[in-house]
Amino acid sequence: MADDKEIIRESLKLHLNLAKEMGVGELAFSSPAPSPPPLKGGGISRTPSPLRGEGRGEGEKNAHQLATLRTEIGDCTRCILHKGRTNLVFGVGNPDAELMFVGEGPGADEDLKGEPFVGRAGQLLTKMIEAMGLTRADVYIANIVKCRPPGNRNPEPIEVATCSPFLKRQIDIIGPKVLVCLGKFAAQTLLQTEIPITKLRGEFQDYGAVKVMPTYHPAFLLRNPNMKRAVWEDLKKVMALLGLTPSTSARS
Repeated sequence: MADDKEIIRESLKLHLNLAKEMGVGELAFSSPAPSPPPLKGGGISRTPSPLRGEGRGEGEKNAHQLATLRTEIGDCTRCILHKGRTNLVFGVGNPDAELMFVGEGPGADEDLKGEPFVGRAGQLLTKMIEAMGLTRADVYIANIVKCRPPGNRNPEPIEVATCSPFLKRQIDIIGPKVLVCLGKFAAQTLLQTEIPITKLRGEFQDYGAVKVMPTYHPAFLLRNPNMKRAVWEDLKKVMALLGLTPSTSARS
């Protein structure tokens, strides 16, 4: 019993620290509601610490299909971006994920490591995911383009048009319930719209049968930390849709 109490105390401390990182100032606590039944098919636990291995039973097949797609992409030379890359950045995470994050393209750190969101913006994204009661291993993370644009410039339309079909196939294979589009390019590309991210964010959109939550990119939050609260509100809507119950809730 004493060990259980210590685990609970450490868990609360973790969530408080993560909430502060997301810009939440004051926290309100309430008595926990009875646990609802699991989502049909499982995938993401409704508890703050999802259990591993409770996917929807498609993980092995999806992993194989993703590996086949990566082989098909190969040492891609389909657009000019290949000329300046160190590594192609395919995607990473749970092939059976119910929640998927999509960004714009790799930066310098991602280009060197060959993995999306590992630099400063990626570290913030990790904190955002952990604040939702999840880990990077529970979700899938990818980008619109797989190679770093020179100088971190915006991808050109021809580069997006060439590379985005691979992302769409990743989405089809994984079959997430929710896509969180991080920033303008991800949201506008997948939703086929020119509406600014400032107007798109915070409201669910549809991508086929998948719900899409557009929000600000973590790199934007590093430059504008006052917008972290707005993004946290967007993520709380995602948690509500997936049945995730945070241990604390923000109060203005």
